[in-house]
Amino acid sequence: MKANTGNFSSYEAVIDWLFVQLPNYQSQGTSAYKPGLDNINALLEGLDCPQDNFKSIHIAGTNGKGSTAHMLASVYQEANYKVGVFTSPHISDFRERVKINGQMISEFQVIDFVNQSRAIIDELQATFFEITTALAFHIFSSEQVDVAIIETGLGGRLDSTNVLKPELSIITTIGLDHTQFLGDTIEEIAKEKAGIIKLNRPLVVGNIPASALLLIQQIANQKNAEIHFLADSNFETDLKGGYQKENHGIVIKALEVLQSVFPVSEEAIITGSKKVAVNTNFYGRFQQIKEFPRVILDAAHNKDGVEAVFQQLAKMSFENLFCIYGSSNDKDLDAIFNLFPKSAQFSFVEFNSPRSMTVSQFQQLALSHHLNADYYQKSMDAYKSVTQKAGENDVILIFGSFYIFSEILKSFE
Repeated sequence: MKANTGNFSSYEAVIDWLFVQLPNYQSQGTSAYKPGLDNINALLEGLDCPQDNFKSIHIAGTNGKGSTAHMLASVYQEANYKVGVFTSPHISDFRERVKINGQMISEFQVIDFVNQSRAIIDELQATFFEITTALAFHIFSSEQVDVAIIETGLGGRLDSTNVLKPELSIITTIGLDHTQFLGDTIEEIAKEKAGIIKLNRPLVVGNIPASALLLIQQIANQKNAEIHFLADSNFETDLKGGYQKENHGIVIKALEVLQSVFPVSEEAIITGSKKVAVNTNFYGRFQQIKEFPRVILDAAHNKDGVEAVFQQLAKMSFENLFCIYGSSNDKDLDAIFNLFPKSAQFSFVEFNSPRSMTVSQFQQLALSHHLNADYYQKSMDAYKSVTQKAGENDVILIFGSFYIFSEILKSFE
C-alpha cells in the first residue's frame, strides 16, 4: 500500500485507490483475502465505534442474502423506518453497496470518509472490504438510521461485518461455495456461517441441509439463541423467480420475530413485498430488462444458484434459449456446467480480472460437456451477437459474475 500522499479531491481518484492499490478480493481473489477481526476492530475503534450506534440485522448464507436484505428493507421503508443496507458486490457503481432508503450514498460521503480515515487505514494496511465495512457503519451511524441490514461478505465467523451485536441473525442457505476459505464440506461451511450467531439474540434460518442445520442448532443452543424457521409466505413480491418464495418466507419470519423491536403493519408487509425493486433499487435477480426477445439477468454464480435459475426457466414457455455466462475461476465449474441444458446456445465471456475464467478454459469445459458455444472477451460483444440471432419468442439469459452485467445494463440507460 502506498503511503498517504494527501487528500483525494475526486470520487474517481478514491475509487481508483480502493480498487487498484488496496487488497481487493472481488478483483484479486485469494491473495486479497484477510480473515480475522483484529484489523476491523482497530479500524472501527479509531472511528469511535460507529457499529454501536445503530440497531442491525445480520445476514449470512450461500445464496439469497441480497434478496432477503432488500425485501426486509422495503417492508421497513414502507413502515416509515430509516433503513440502511450494506451488501456486496456491486454491479455498476461502488456506492450500490451502501444505501439508505434505497438511495446510494453520495460521492462526497465516500471522498470525505476516506480522507478523514486515511491515516488509520494506512497504518493498519486495511483491506478493501474492511474499509467498505467501516464506511457503511460510519455512514449508518452519522445518518442515524433506525435499522441497518448488513450482509456478510464471505462466510461469517471471520467476516469483517461480524463485529455487530444485531437484533437478529439470519442464515439463508448453506451450499458449497468459496470452499478454499470456508471448508470442503457443508458442515464446515455451516460452522463458518453460524459464527454470526450471537449470545441471547434470536436466529432465523432458511431451508438448510439436515447435517448443517444440526450443527447450527447446536451452536445456537450454546449461545442461548432462540432459533426460528422460515414461514410459509403467500405474499406477492416483485422479485421474480420461484426461489424468492423461500427468501420471502425468511423475511416474514424475521418481521414476526422483530415485531416488538420494529413494529410493522400487514399493509407495510403487503406493499413492501410488492415494491422491493422500486423501494430499494435492487436488481439482477431474475430481472427481465427487455421483451421480444425476453432478456433476463440473474446473479447466479454457484451451483445452487444456477440450478434455481434453470428450474425457473423450465416453468416458462419460449422457443430457444441463449445464455451469456461469465465466471470467476474459483467455482466448481464442472458441477455448474452439468446443469447447463444441451439445447441452449451459450456465449462464454471473459472479464477484466485475474479471477476471470479465460476463453481457453471455457472452451475446454464446453467441449467436455458437449455444449454449443461461442466465446468472447467482452460481454457487450456477446450480447450484440446474440441479439442478432434471437427471435421474438426466444429468451436471452445473462448470468454468472456481476462483472458481465455492467456494460450490458449501461446500454439500456
